[in-house]
Amino acid sequence: MTYKLAASAIALALCAPSAVAQQGGGDFTIVETGRSYGSLQSAVNAVGSGKATISVAPGTYRQCAVQTAGVITYTAEKAGSAVFERTACEGKAALVLRGMGAEIRGITFRGISVGDGNGAGIRLERGSLNIAYSRFEDSQQGILTADDARGFIYIARSTFSGLGTCEHSAGCAHSIYVGNYGELSVVDSRFERGTGGHYVKARSGKVTIRGNSFDDASGRGTNYMIDLPAGARGTITGNWFVQGRDKENYSAFIALGAETVLHPSDGLRVQNNEARFVPGLSRSSAFLADWTGSKVVMSGNRLMDGVKQYQER
Repeated sequence: MTYKLAASAIALALCAPSAVAQQGGGDFTIVETGRSYGSLQSAVNAVGSGKATISVAPGTYRQCAVQTAGVITYTAEKAGSAVFERTACEGKAALVLRGMGAEIRGITFRGISVGDGNGAGIRLERGSLNIAYSRFEDSQQGILTADDARGFIYIARSTFSGLGTCEHSAGCAHSIYVGNYGELSVVDSRFERGTGGHYVKARSGKVTIRGNSFDDASGRGTNYMIDLPAGARGTITGNWFVQGRDKENYSAFIALGAETVLHPSDGLRVQNNEARFVPGLSRSSAFLADWTGSKVVMSGNRLMDGVKQYQER
């Protein structure tokens, strides 16, 4: 059975992490027992198939971990003070997650790269995931997932900066690349300075993308801001988009159904967003390019001259 993280977990994720008392030496402490460990993997192994919170002491770590069972919350002792950089497990990511569920709070992932171009802060292979107050920086990808149609991903108040590449044989990497997950929610987050690919690419059947900023002003060789290649229902509301000069593809801000369509898109709401080009740039682009011919609801969007609200392709 797939573990669905409750809405209350999201609320907890929005609270600043607090310090915990430690027993023994080590920077990774299981809050429920107070026992600390010298490596993140050792702490994860100690949780096993149970449910626990691992508190990470301030510091920069050349470590990674693989979670294969249980439900684990990974939280920085002080938000923003714990950094995992330049180390990937299984040639994949700093955190490889295939347990029942996980939550990430206040942690930074930086400088992750691997040979196939898919190095990520987080590789989610199974289960549901909550993320809040975290940062993904200067890596090939921020978050990459497999398929889990019963799984849920909730991302809140996080930053994705300096991510993406199209320079490897495995194809393009993106700031967020979600497979066929049941539901994706990205709220109150920032995307900036992309280095290739899309900012958000997701094959989820339902999406909520709300209150985010997509700042492509310093992007290099980037593509769409949001790509929903398999179709999707849900909402894209209250976001702010600025398209930069250095684009691999500037023909659209949002793409719907550009690949194999897996999900219906009728009723998708794209409302109350703002989209513009960087100052001094004049070009033509579609705000939403639609390959599905679906009945998409579009209203209240504030678009700069040159940005066409809807284009069927």
